[in-house]
Amino acid sequence: MSPIAIIEKYYSPQSEAYQILVEHSRLVAQKAVEIARNKPELKLNIPFIEEAAWLHDIGIFLTYAPSIDCHGEHPYICHGYLGADLLRAEGLSQHALVAERHTGTGISLDEILTNELPIPHRDMRPVSPEEQVICFADKFYSKTFHGMKTIEQIRTSLGRHGEENIVPFDKWCEMFL
Repeated sequence: MSPIAIIEKYYSPQSEAYQILVEHSRLVAQKAVEIARNKPELKLNIPFIEEAAWLHDIGIFLTYAPSIDCHGEHPYICHGYLGADLLRAEGLSQHALVAERHTGTGISLDEILTNELPIPHRDMRPVSPEEQVICFADKFYSKTFHGMKTIEQIRTSLGRHGEENIVPFDKWCEMFL
């Protein structure tokens, strides 16, 4: 399975959205694989981590985020579950779970209901260690900020959406760094 081939089914390689997605995905995959290799005691599935990290943001083109050349009709928060739907259609159900569960540190059903988020009413927090590694690695890279974020920058950003978002991140720092 080639993640780039799947991405190219949905993105024109000449588009800015493709360039942004591929660069972001490359960085996240690189960071996630590095974490997995540095933690052999966790017995993580490294080939899966690399593939799923490449595909975790495949749904962004379906959202309205003009700063990253995405001109879809859905709010950006929907990109995870929309990407998961695409990956399920590709027969990649495990990869789909990563796409669905990677936003922030994951989104609980309570958060979805309390904040009336326009996403399906189900728990969308990463469960498997592989999902958690990819979600964690994703926090270090933005699609609009070039360079790797610091732990404090990530914590500050997550805290804007509620202190409860920092708790899983801090746990991952202990597990993965």
